[in-house]
Amino acid sequence: MNFYETFHPEFQKELRESGSIKNFRSGDVILDMDAYVHFIPLVISGSMKVIRTEEDGREILLYYITPGESCIVSILAAIKQDTSKIKAVIEEDAEILMISTQKAKEWIHKFPEWTDFIFTLYQKRFENLLEIVNSVAFQKIDSRIMHLLMQKSELYHSKEINTTHQQIADELGITREATSRVLKQLEKDGYISLSRNKILLL
Repeated sequence: MNFYETFHPEFQKELRESGSIKNFRSGDVILDMDAYVHFIPLVISGSMKVIRTEEDGREILLYYITPGESCIVSILAAIKQDTSKIKAVIEEDAEILMISTQKAKEWIHKFPEWTDFIFTLYQKRFENLLEIVNSVAFQKIDSRIMHLLMQKSELYHSKEINTTHQQIADELGITREATSRVLKQLEKDGYISLSRNKILLL
């Protein structure tokens, strides 16, 4: 089902008339740390990832945004007229509906379903963050890597994942050396098969 169809016809009309659709390529940064938010990105197709970057350059993946979803952090920053605390990067080529922050704020009072959409996103992302806290605090690196690979497999609808050891390390906030060591052990144990810039889940 097209995500538009989940909204009331009047709101569907507002979305189409008020937003502008743009296409982005994998790797494009559409929102950076400490930047003011001038639009709300609503994913129509493809996906993007939300990353937290520390002052020393280390990054950690917070969550993925898939079709029919938006970034709750950018919505809250826009409403508060605050700067972004995250970086949003296109994961796979995407079509994005760009919604002005002014419209996003108006709709909170005009369309209850938009408010419901925001609260639903907030709950989902809060659960995502709880998973990350649990993962970092209690899971071993091999479990964290396998969880990330399964996330990517679901995202791309394929057991073959195009990624590098460095990309995995960056997304999990661990070293490349540790990542490579664990991936080789996972291959030895029969969970994955490694090839150049590709990982196959077995």
